Amino acid sequence: MSRSGFSAHRLRATLACYAIVAIPVLLLTVFIYIPVIWAFTKSLYQFEIGGESTFVGLANYKEFLTKDPVAWPSLGHMVFLTLFAVCVRLSIPLVVAKLVLSIPAERWRYIYRIVFLIPIVVPGVAVQLIWSGLIYAENGLVNETLRAVGLDSLVRGWLSDPNTALPAVALIGLPFVGGFEVLIYYAGLSNIPESVNEAARLEGCVGIRKFFLIDIPMVLSQLKLILILTLIGGVQGFQGLFIVTRGGPGFETTVPGLWMYFNAFSFQRMGYACAIGVCLFVLIFGLTVLNMKYFRSTEELEGGR
Repeated sequence: MSRSGFSAHRLRATLACYAIVAIPVLLLTVFIYIPVIWAFTKSLYQFEIGGESTFVGLANYKEFLTKDPVAWPSLGHMVFLTLFAVCVRLSIPLVVAKLVLSIPAERWRYIYRIVFLIPIVVPGVAVQLIWSGLIYAENGLVNETLRAVGLDSLVRGWLSDPNTALPAVALIGLPFVGGFEVLIYYAGLSNIPESVNEAARLEGCVGIRKFFLIDIPMVLSQLKLILILTLIGGVQGFQGLFIVTRGGPGFETTVPGLWMYFNAFSFQRMGYACAIGVCLFVLIFGLTVLNMKYFRSTEELEGGR
């Protein structure tokens, strides 16, 4: 092939690659970037769906951060739920994955992976309804168990009592061994080189000591991934609360994402809802940057050495 023919072939291949990449970029632009830019712009206006827009500048942000009586309590609820989720998702699934990996028989390890994978296919709405209708209900599992052991004084409406609603919501999903996290940690633990495990055994580093000194440092990449996803989900999530409590009793389980939804579709304050969304975007972006900068993965630690 001549040099000119080779150059033409290379040019066609390059253009084909750019064309393939252009398609997802176009879809991202239409369905992600443009709506985000629209939200940033409309947060400076006061309007409702189908109505005229009135420019108000930063008034929506000022109201949310200084005047809205629901804003800061809802942020506190969000912080509590997010930190709780971070603690359980960075610990319990990791321990379970280690226990599964420690099973000698490959067949049983495979069976347990399937067992922990099954909950993934259960719709999240169904899980929320089961907890609210069967476990936390007046005659649900928790209250009936308390009655059975003679602790009738502790029986209550767990989701309707202001003192217990938020902790009860946080405990939905107990024992917190979701299949996604278990499989992610299992993959990370199973990819630890056998040479590392043999060296640890020769040095007498086994059991719990090996788990903390060898296993956890080797799965920092997986921990970092789960941490980012948990933070993002905790800040922007509200679907479960909407299904279970709708932010009640009162505003005891309201989070900013749910308050944004109510302002947009119940109160028809679309500009104010956009301002709340922008604030959440800035918070998520800041947390992600901090996580990427200060939480180093295994590959980054090895590269630094």
